[in-house]
Amino acid sequence: MLRFLRESAVASYALLVFRLYLGYAWLAAGWEKIVGGFDAGGFLQGAVEKTAGEHPAVPAWWAAFLEGFAIPNVGLFNFLVPWGEFLVGLGLILGCLTTAATFFGMVMNFAFLFSGTTSTNPQMLLLSIFVLVAGANAGRIGLDYYLLPHLRKLKAQIFRTPRRAVRT
Repeated sequence: MLRFLRESAVASYALLVFRLYLGYAWLAAGWEKIVGGFDAGGFLQGAVEKTAGEHPAVPAWWAAFLEGFAIPNVGLFNFLVPWGEFLVGLGLILGCLTTAATFFGMVMNFAFLFSGTTSTNPQMLLLSIFVLVAGANAGRIGLDYYLLPHLRKLKAQIFRTPRRAVRT
């Protein structure tokens, strides 16, 4: 299955469908927040409140992170969430840095789930797993087809190991 996802042209077309669906979902969510004005303060406070009760929806350790870092820095999250969603969506739709876009989308999905919001996050995570596991094949039908060879060359130039002097 792994080989099929990473190497098959047929799989790249299925992954394209997953990418376009995920990309549209992220892009639309981000754009709505960008143009509609977004304030994460209420969401973060609501998540902290979900730690109470016999079966809390939010783990205590996550609530501590929200109270100690996210809420005091809500302005940062008011910027990162909408633009992060928008850029993840754009990357997935264009097939540009697909693996990175998918990874950061998954990080956001997990953050939303840890905050007690189910919605479409589990479904998006499941589809994202296939895209992430497929690696470069997920972006084969997209800009990654052109971009990744150049990035590989650049990486090879940057991380080239110096040749050792050969003694005779």
